[in-house]
Amino acid sequence: MTKMFKLTLLLFLLVGLIQCSEHSTAPTSGLPRNLTTAENNLINSNNKFGFKLFREVIEQENADTNVFISPLSVAMALGMTYNGANGTTEEAMRATLEFGNLTIQEINESYQSLIELLINLDPKVIFQIANSIWYRQGKVFEQDFLNINQTYFNATVRGLNFNNPNAADTMNEWVDENTNGKITEIVGKPINPLTVMFLINAIYFKGTWTYEFDPEQTQDDWFTLPNGSQIPCRMMTMGDELYYFQNDDFEAIDLLYGDGKFSMTIFLPQRQTYIDSLITEFNQENWDNWMSNFTKQFGIIELPKVKLEYGKCLNDVLKSLGMEIAFNRYQADFTKMRKSGGLWISKVKHKTFVEVNEEGTEAAAVTSVEMMESCIPGTPLDFQMRVDRPFIFVIREHNSQTILFMGKIVEPSWDGE
Repeated sequence: MTKMFKLTLLLFLLVGLIQCSEHSTAPTSGLPRNLTTAENNLINSNNKFGFKLFREVIEQENADTNVFISPLSVAMALGMTYNGANGTTEEAMRATLEFGNLTIQEINESYQSLIELLINLDPKVIFQIANSIWYRQGKVFEQDFLNINQTYFNATVRGLNFNNPNAADTMNEWVDENTNGKITEIVGKPINPLTVMFLINAIYFKGTWTYEFDPEQTQDDWFTLPNGSQIPCRMMTMGDELYYFQNDDFEAIDLLYGDGKFSMTIFLPQRQTYIDSLITEFNQENWDNWMSNFTKQFGIIELPKVKLEYGKCLNDVLKSLGMEIAFNRYQADFTKMRKSGGLWISKVKHKTFVEVNEEGTEAAAVTSVEMMESCIPGTPLDFQMRVDRPFIFVIREHNSQTILFMGKIVEPSWDGE
C-alpha cells in the first residue's frame, strides 16, 4: 500500500478515539461516565502531541513511505519517563507533550483513570494497554519514581542482569505477549553497557466492524500510486448508511467497531489535494470542526485490504518537537529518577502493526524509552575528553610498530542507526 493510507491507519489509535452519536462523532458521546476536567485536558494534550508528532514523522520520512504510529503509545511511554524528569528537562518534556497547566498529579491520575476507561469501554472490542520498567540489576533508582509508575501506569517493574544475553529476550517476550504476537522485538542485542533502564509501553487493539464487509464482494482491483502508476490490491466493498463528510480538500468516512465506541476515520484527499499538504492541516481546531460535520448518509465504501508493519527511531522527531535536552547526556536532568543524576534518553523506538480486512482491524504498537548513564555515579573522573572538533587517528600494530592506517576527520559521518 502507498502512503495514502498512513492517515487512515493512524487515526483510530489517537487518544481521542472516535465515538459516534446519531449525527456526530463527538469524542465524549457514549461514555459510561463524564470525563473530569483533568481527563479532558489530558486527552486534548495527547491529541495535540499526536498531531504534531504525526506531522513531524511525515516530514522526516520519504514522501512515498507508509507510516503508521500510535501517539498514545509514545505519549504513555514518555509520560512514565516524565515522572523522572526535573528542571529544564521537565519543562522541555512538558512543552513537547503539550501538558500545559496540568499538574504532575493530574497527569498521572488522568492516565490511570483513562487506561481503565479505555480498556473496558466496549465488550466487543479488545483494547489492551500494558506498561513496564526494566532496570539494570545493581543500579538504584528513586523509589518514588518507581512507585508512581506502578500505581498510575500499572507498570511492571523488574530488575534484570543486562549483561546476560537473555535479558533482551525477557523484555521482548513481554512485548510479544502484550501485543498478541504482532510485535516480537523492541530491545536489540547486545544491550549497551551504559544502558540502565527501558521504559516500555505496549498497546493491542482488535475490533470487528459494526457492519462487516462481505468477503464475497472483495475483488482484485488496482491502487494508484503517487507517481500515477498502479499496483494490484484486494478491494473490499460495502453499501450502507454510514457516517460521511466531505469538503474541498477531502472526503471522509467513519467506520464503527463493535458497539460504536471505537471507529476508523478515513480521509481521502480530493484529486487536486496533495496528501502531505492535507496532513499539515491536522490540528485540534480543524479536527474538532471536521468531527462535528459527519452525518449519516447512504453510500458505498471501497477500501483495500491492508497489512503493514512500521518501525522508527523517534529521537530526531522528538528533538525537533522541543525535547532535545532530554537526549543530551551533559544537560539532561532526570534526578527524580535517580537523585545522583547522570541519566539521559539514548533512544526512543516505536514499532507498529496493523491489518485491515473484511472482519475488522487488528493493530499493535510498542514504544521503548532507553535510558543511559553518562558515567558511573560517584566515581571521580581523572579526565573528560570531548572529541567535538577535527581530529587525527592512527591504527597500528604494537609488536612491530607498523602503522596500518592514519586518518584525519574534519566532518564525521555515520550511516548506522
